[in-house]
Amino acid sequence: MTNSMQEAENSDVILITGTNTTWNHPVFGGMIKKAVMQKGVKLIVVDPRDIGLAKYADIHMKQNPGSDNAWLMGLQHIIVKNNWHNKEFVEEKTEGWEEYLQSLEFYTPKKVEELSGIPKEQLYEAAKLYATSGRGAAYYAMGITQHSHGVDNVMAISNLQMILGNFGLPGTGVNPLRGQNNVQGACDMGGLPNVFTAYQPVVNEDARKKFAEAWDKKLEEMDDKVGQTVTTMVKNAGDSIKALYIVGENPMMSDPNQNHARKQMDKLDFIVVQDIFLTETAAIADVVLPAFAFAEKYGTFTNTERRVQFSNKALDGPAGAKSDNEIIAAIARRMGCTDFPETVEDLYAEIRELTPSYAGVSYERIKDSTGLRWPCPTEEHPGTPILHVGKFARGKGLLKAIEYRPPAEYADEDYPLVLTTGRLLQHYHTGSMTRRSKVLEGIVSSGMIELNVADAEHLKVINGEKVKVSSRRGSIEITALVTDKIKEGIVFIPFHFVESAANILTNDALDPVAKIPEYKVCAVKVEKIAE
Repeated sequence: MTNSMQEAENSDVILITGTNTTWNHPVFGGMIKKAVMQKGVKLIVVDPRDIGLAKYADIHMKQNPGSDNAWLMGLQHIIVKNNWHNKEFVEEKTEGWEEYLQSLEFYTPKKVEELSGIPKEQLYEAAKLYATSGRGAAYYAMGITQHSHGVDNVMAISNLQMILGNFGLPGTGVNPLRGQNNVQGACDMGGLPNVFTAYQPVVNEDARKKFAEAWDKKLEEMDDKVGQTVTTMVKNAGDSIKALYIVGENPMMSDPNQNHARKQMDKLDFIVVQDIFLTETAAIADVVLPAFAFAEKYGTFTNTERRVQFSNKALDGPAGAKSDNEIIAAIARRMGCTDFPETVEDLYAEIRELTPSYAGVSYERIKDSTGLRWPCPTEEHPGTPILHVGKFARGKGLLKAIEYRPPAEYADEDYPLVLTTGRLLQHYHTGSMTRRSKVLEGIVSSGMIELNVADAEHLKVINGEKVKVSSRRGSIEITALVTDKIKEGIVFIPFHFVESAANILTNDALDPVAKIPEYKVCAVKVEKIAE
């Protein structure tokens, strides 16, 4: 996030899209509700379902899944045509205006209505409200990124904020809500195939030299090639990938096109899983390494607003389990590394030495506080609540010309409905933790497919009836939840339940840049199950 969650009440208007915030980030969802109800902040929600925040919204636009780049650029078309954009900000702090301006011509209100299903009158109302209300913040999550054109979607949000000058000020910014509790921290620590910590590129010789010196290696020993993402690893299993070491992930539930993913995993010579429970993935592993849960170890978490927080050990872990860093250090020793950092203190000292944005974040500063937000380059630095104050990190912000691209797959005669997936309030991700909670499992113990009333009538399906849902990749059986809270022609399935795994159906088409699968759009058919 460029800004902080607490700033919601400093906004004049908030745009929420691709996130069911009150379910997926309920604490922050409460902050949004408070900002709207107590501070008078205007709210625009864009979602094909009547999510919890929709009832607080001034405008709720129900788009067709996969059309986000169209309506986002359509808002900008209207804003620029009506001269509601911040001309001074655009001229002084951005580049690429002419090419960007030309790309907007495609996104007329009529064309956007055709592509997105959003009435052009409502699009105009939303554009006017967002552009003329004052400081605007944009919040999004995986409903924006998990598409075959997810990078374009994010660029479109960035464009919108730049043409309105919504950067570098409280209550503004481009603010992704991370899907899990330390995703931001994992990325900061180099948990991506193309960077070291703090996003220092592996292809950059100076960056490689810096890490080579710290690790007592020769420069030529440092790999300068970009590695593979999770999705490409599965695709290349049995070919360029012979073994997988999986830590805290459950791809046998979370990967798209599960039938294909399982076949690919079977091609591997060796699988190691390091986790706190025997997940569906651990069940197929050759070796399982039992790890401590978060409350059983020391360390830090970096949350969605870049806040580095200290995590104290609350209780001892089970016999036979170890903390992740102890397990990895033990393996490193057995592979011949005699000086691998073994304690969290040693690891964190190396992090601060090699990671400029964390250099000033000492344990002493965060142990008894709410944490510090990076970049925090020195121990005297107070942290950075807001990014891009005064100017962008790259100099000028790049306005991106975006060509419309449809989803990789959409409804047709054989598969006439569009499936989108997500989470429930009661469960989390693949259910490896929440489905072991008797309370949460007691509240919601099985999956369901949200089906619009009109679609249910056409299919002669009644509420609570078991149905068969099929895509080009597989089929599941699941209970129907007939509701008017989802747009006609769209169905929704949560992906927590192995008994009705939504990811058997989902499409493994990838964004060409980020290699993120298109979890949020695929064509399906729903059939009654014959008695």
